[in-house]
Parts: sequence; structure tokens; C-alpha cells
Amino acid sequence: MNRLLIVSNRLPVSVAQSKDGIKVTPSVGGLATGMKSIYKNMESTWIGWPGIDRSTLSGKDEARVTEQLEEEHCRALYIDKKDMDAYYYGFSNKTIWPLFHYFPQYTVYDRDYWETYRKVNRMFADKIMEMIKKDDHIWIHDYHLLLLPNMIKEAHPETTIGFFNHIPFPSYELFRLLPWREEILAGMLGADLIGFHSYDYQRHFSSCVRRLFGYDYELNQFNLGHRIIRVDSFPMGIDYEKYSSAAGKIKKHGGHKKPKLQEDIERFHQLISGRKLILSIDRMDYSKGIPNRLHAFRRFLEKYPDYHGKVSLVMLTVPSRSKVDQYRLLKREVDELVGKINGTYGDLNWTPVWYFYRSMSFENLILLYHYADIGLITPLRDGMNLVAKEFIATKTAGTGVLILSEMAGSAKEMSEAILINPNNREEMAEAIRAAIEMPVKEQKERNQQIQKRLKRYTVQKWAREFMDGMQEVNTLQQKYSSKKMNAQVTGSILDRFSRSEKRILFLDYNGTLVTSKKAREYAEPDRELYELLDRLVDRSIDIVLMSSRDQQTMEKWFGDREVMLFAEHGMWKKTGDGGWQQTSKPLSSLWKESIRPAMETYVDRTPGSYLEEMNNVLSWHYEKADPDHGIIRARDLKDELTARIINMELQIVEGRDVIEIKPSGMNKGIAALDAIAGRNYDFIMAVGDDWTDETMFELLPVDAITLRVGMKKTQAKYNCESYRDVRKLLKRMSEDPLTRNDK
Repeated sequence: MNRLLIVSNRLPVSVAQSKDGIKVTPSVGGLATGMKSIYKNMESTWIGWPGIDRSTLSGKDEARVTEQLEEEHCRALYIDKKDMDAYYYGFSNKTIWPLFHYFPQYTVYDRDYWETYRKVNRMFADKIMEMIKKDDHIWIHDYHLLLLPNMIKEAHPETTIGFFNHIPFPSYELFRLLPWREEILAGMLGADLIGFHSYDYQRHFSSCVRRLFGYDYELNQFNLGHRIIRVDSFPMGIDYEKYSSAAGKIKKHGGHKKPKLQEDIERFHQLISGRKLILSIDRMDYSKGIPNRLHAFRRFLEKYPDYHGKVSLVMLTVPSRSKVDQYRLLKREVDELVGKINGTYGDLNWTPVWYFYRSMSFENLILLYHYADIGLITPLRDGMNLVAKEFIATKTAGTGVLILSEMAGSAKEMSEAILINPNNREEMAEAIRAAIEMPVKEQKERNQQIQKRLKRYTVQKWAREFMDGMQEVNTLQQKYSSKKMNAQVTGSILDRFSRSEKRILFLDYNGTLVTSKKAREYAEPDRELYELLDRLVDRSIDIVLMSSRDQQTMEKWFGDREVMLFAEHGMWKKTGDGGWQQTSKPLSSLWKESIRPAMETYVDRTPGSYLEEMNNVLSWHYEKADPDHGIIRARDLKDELTARIINMELQIVEGRDVIEIKPSGMNKGIAALDAIAGRNYDFIMAVGDDWTDETMFELLPVDAITLRVGMKKTQAKYNCESYRDVRKLLKRMSEDPLTRNDK
């Protein structure tokens, strides 16, 4: 089994100095809990900040810390106060956090913060370099380390790297505001597997990558030419048994002294029969929607005075990032709102809002979960929100109602909860009333469905699935690597080529001989390509250029060269000095009259797209359109055309950023067979870069050498990274005498 290196900003333990010396205590967060079953039971090391300034430790204390951390499978990376202020409190939490949570008005763009963020990510990379071994797997966590995957990948390209983003990923319209957006994406793309809590975040990330870098994306995979990156959603679970069993052990009566919190809650219930407790638990953070929640609770009290004295909101807010100005202002606002509500509606026997601004022990958290009748979880934006899951897990009797923001990642898995818009105070007030009045039978039915789901997809299963995903992507990379045109494969091809006497090369044009990144109208042949083709022809090599372009364009570019040309996917052929010939039975062009209007409608509805009309082909191009919009429109157009051409001798061809429709019965594969018929070639090679070339790879003789540009699934025998690799191979073939140096 591969060794696992886990990397996060904080270690799963905290180091602190006390009067008794150095103390190392386990963390209770969801990540630490989820990974515990993995990193404690396999060869692994967790790398992160220990939570203490190195300058406060004596040499002896630091040695003790190192020793104790090693017992916990941990390795410390110390960050000094100045760097921590700029890296953590600065860029991580004044730039990334607000922007990714859809609060651009709070986002700070500071060059010094960015430089320190990059510096600390490099410190993490250097620490990992000291430890890394062959076949290690590395799992990096969260927004503090967005640059780290690529820093490692550049130094160790063979290492399998996973990255999981625990917070939302914003839409392109927000992400584009970031001055360092390309660097951030490039950093993340160093990972082989990139995970998010929900499909929405996965979709936003993929959209940003397509728009900024233009990489091909299909079946949850990016094709970078030299490697494949998988992007997927893994909704994080909880340790269900831990919360459920802890709640089941609470004793309402007995000889043991009860915790004070339990006594207070039970006293609340005893004063008036049927009293209800509403619970909310959050960090003090503007993304949690705490002021909105308080306004909604006040609105509920205004609308329903009959519930005065019968309902209280228990609000636990855990201190967080108190050094950040925005958080201090938020606390002041929350304090004032709580004071106004309690001052307006409270009396000697009833406090509407029980407000706790502190952390609580696990025991007290379980008490709150267990005794609460309603969970009110209303973040404005949240990556997942495990509190909602923990609340339901403690409902061992089946009763209790969860009110959950539809903006929380967990809402996708908990549709049986009362889902609300956290910006709609009226809706939240009505949800509180509905929760109070919900029949017990309905409560149990809803909770039973959610609990069944939570029991099955635990945090342990989440961690295992991500680990399995890393292994799967590693296997996929190896599979593609085995087909990659490396020095050995190149040498074998050239050896066969040098020993052959009658040779033919089938070469696609766009994306194969020239870059596919340029706009279609600018992808003209360059001088290097012309010279390369001329040298190949001079060596008595038959060259066949295959293209989806019309014969006029192919004639303009290559008509004066001694090569065979196929245009419009093989519909037209030109040999040597001869004229153009149609290769299949001519079909009346009347079909265009019924198809063209539909395609023109998609041009009108898709800015940046355009229609190209050839003799036998209509092509709708969308390489200049917004990538996401283009893909959606292409899918719709394909569906519409499929319905229109039933019982017509037409076929739809889906290429790179293009939907084409043409008469059926001819393709590049059939054209290639026509070119070799009766010619007895002892060396046949075909090269292409998209699905329209697959027919060549499929239909040519089994001993033909077939090569696809890009690391994609293909029937070709080999893959290469880009058109430059194709030119490099052709250059070797054109040399006389043939170079034998394969390096």
C-alpha cells in the first residue's frame, strides 16, 4: 500500500504550553475525525502548523513537541507570526474566504498578502520535499494551500496528488475578480484528483478552468495534453455512530450529578409544558447568516405572540478570526441584536435568545443537540455544514425538525429538511412556526430518511472514497502513460519506417499539424509546416491531408503541393495535379434548406458562434462562444438535429467545438481505405486529434500505426501531447539519412 502524506494548514492536534509543560491534544473537527481511521491505521504522516509559535519554545520543548507529534503520525511546519498574519489572517481569510463565499465587498486584494501566501505554500512544498518517497500519495486540504499541488507536481510529476476544497468555489463572474486567478487555478491543477463537497462547486471550478485555460473537459476529466485530471464531488459525512451513541447515553434522571447546562435546559422545560428549544451553532462568521437569523426570529415573535414564553433560541457562536475587522464588527452587530430581542420580548421567566459566545465541550454539544426541538441552520453560503448532520444524528427518538439553508452544501443531501432562503426573513419566520407545529409522525418520517443516508455515507466512507479516487486516477494515468508516444515508441516507429519501402501518412490538419488553440480562420499553415511536407514528399512518402474544411480552403493552402487532399470529412478528394472529385453519390442540397434555419437560430442565440456552409456540410462552430454556453447549446442543437434528420440520409458529426451535419456514407476512415486500395503499402500511419479521426484508427489495417493528439480515450494505438510532437516525429521521418538518436 502507498504511503499517504496528508497536508493541511492545521494539524489534527493542537500544541499548547501549560504550567505542566507542553501539551498535545487531539482536535475534534470533522476533517480530523474523518481522517483518523485512515492515517492512524496505515503508513502515513500529517503535515501542518501545530498552532504554536516556534519562538516561544525552548530547544528542549521543541524536541518534546517533535517527539509527541511523531507518536501521533504528525510533522510540524512552523510559521512565524508575521507570515501567519499575512498568509492566514490576510490572503486566506481576507481574500480567498470572502470571495469564495460570495462576499466580494469584504475582499481585500493586497500584493503583500499574496506574496506571503505564495511563500508559505512554498514552505509547505519544501517540507514535503524533505519527506517524499517514490510511490507516495499526497492529499492536500483546503483553501490555505491552493498553490501547493502544482509546486509538488513540478518537482515530482510521477507523484499522485489529491486536493480537496472544503469551502464553496465561486462562479466565474466572481472568481475572475481575483488578480491572481490564473496562478490559483494552475496551482490546483497540479493535483490529479480535485474534490468538492457538491456538484455546484465542481461545476463552477470546471467552468473557470475552461474559460481561463481552454482545456478540454468531459466525463469529469480535464485533458492537459500530457496528463488527465479528474474533478468530482465528494459530500463529506460525519461519524454518525459517535454522535448517535453519545446522545443515546444522556441520562435525564439518576444519581449522577448532571452538567449545569443540562439542569438549565430541564428547568426551562419544567416551567411551562410544551416549551420548544431552537438551536443554532456556528462560528462567528459573516457567511453564517447570524444577523439574518436573529431578524427572522424577531419577526416570528412579532407575528406569533402566542408563542411568547414558549420558544427560545439557543445560539452558540464560536469565536473566530477576532483579529479581522469584519469579524469584530459582526460580533458587535450580533450582540446588539440579541440585546434588543431580549430587551423587547423577554421577562423574568423567559429569555428569548440564549446567547453563548464561546466553544463548548463535546459533552455539552451533545446535550444541546439532544434537547433541541428544532435545528436552525441558515448560512448565507457554506461548503457543507456538518452541524446539520450532527443535529439529525443525535435524534435517537426520531423527533426533531431541521430548518436548513438551501445555500449549505448539505442541503443537497437533506431535502427532507425544511429548506429556506437565508435572505428571506418572512420565509424563515414561517419555517419556525411550521417546525413547531409539525406532527410527530411527520418529524419521524423525515428524519428517518435523512438518518438512513447519513448512516451509509459517513466521514470514514468519504475519506475512503477519495482515497480510492486517487488510486483510480493513478491507474488511469498509468494506462495513458502506457500508450504515450515516448522515446521507446518513437524509436520503434522510426525503425519500422526506415525498413519500409512504400509509405503513406494520413494527417488530420487542425489540432494535428497546427494548434487547435487559434481561431479557425487564423489556423493557416506556417512556413515550417510547408517545408516539412515538402521534405517528406521528396523522400517518396505519400502524404494524405484529411480535413473537415471545404475544398476551396484546402486548395488554397495545399493545392500546389504533391499531396492527396480530402476535404469535408472525405466527401471531396484531390489527387496530385487532378481536379476535385466527389467521393460519394451526390445528394440534393435541398436538405440544407430545412436544416439551415434551425442552425441559424442557434447562431442568433449563442454570441460568438457562427455557421459555415460547404458544398456537402453545414457546420455550427462555437469555439469563440462562452465555453459553458457553447456546450449547452451544442447539446441542444444536436438533439434538435437528431429529431429533424430521421429518415434522411444525413449524419451528425461532433468535433472539437463544432457540430456538423453532412450526408451519411462517407467519413475519414472510408476515405483512408480508398486511398490505400490496391497500393500495397508496408508502412501506414494515421494521426488525428478528435472523434472524427476515430474512423481512420478503426478501419485501417491492424498493422497501421495510429496516433491521437491529446490524452484521450481512443482506438489509436498511441497518444501524444500536442501537434508539436507530431511535427517532431514527421521531422525525424523527413531527415536523410534517418537519425537514429531517439533522445
